[in-house]
Amino acid sequence: MAYTLITANRNYSSWSLRPWLLLRALGIPFTDRVEPFTKPSNYDEFRAFSPTGQVPVLLDGAATVWDSLGITLYIADRHEGVWPGDATARAFAQCAVAEMHGGFSALRGQCTMNVGVRVKMGPHDAPLTRDVARVREIFEQGLERFGGPFLAGAQFTAIDAFFAPVAYRIRTYALDVGRGQAWVDDILAHPAMQQWEAEALAESWREESHEAELAAAGALIADYRQA
Repeated sequence: MAYTLITANRNYSSWSLRPWLLLRALGIPFTDRVEPFTKPSNYDEFRAFSPTGQVPVLLDGAATVWDSLGITLYIADRHEGVWPGDATARAFAQCAVAEMHGGFSALRGQCTMNVGVRVKMGPHDAPLTRDVARVREIFEQGLERFGGPFLAGAQFTAIDAFFAPVAYRIRTYALDVGRGQAWVDDILAHPAMQQWEAEALAESWREESHEAELAAAGALIADYRQA
């Protein structure tokens, strides 16, 4: 197998992080190709390798696999460890992954992923409050039911990959996830996450629309980006 995973900027691209982290954490080899966001819409350029004009995209020989969930399902068909072995934990993980993939619009919209900064937000509106409460509930339920340290048990699986961008958001915006903070601390310390963060901090790219979303979220109180 000779996978190539195409992703975008480490600092901004939450969708890219999910399959990248899954492959890294499970020790599945791949060629790492970065196509950075350079403007608000990169659709035309990204259409050269992605049918949706978006990332991430996995290339496997003649196969082009797009969308973070599509890539996860493709990898699960070919490798062990993507989903928990226990049936109850697997059902929990698959439901949570689907919920994360299709939901949490307020969290996505109001707390854009920006790995290298810290922001002081004002009061949360009702949609964001609901999203944060639901994240907290998933984290606490997963840790309590399956014993941790990961969200569906002792081993890293796809549920951890799908909520990993949320861990960065929780840190950036100081979101309260109660006892779920234990998972946040653990996943941020994961060697693959440490690698992603180091690369994010070293990036020189700044994309205007992502930076505008950050400014709208609240007051910037720290910026650890090196470039």
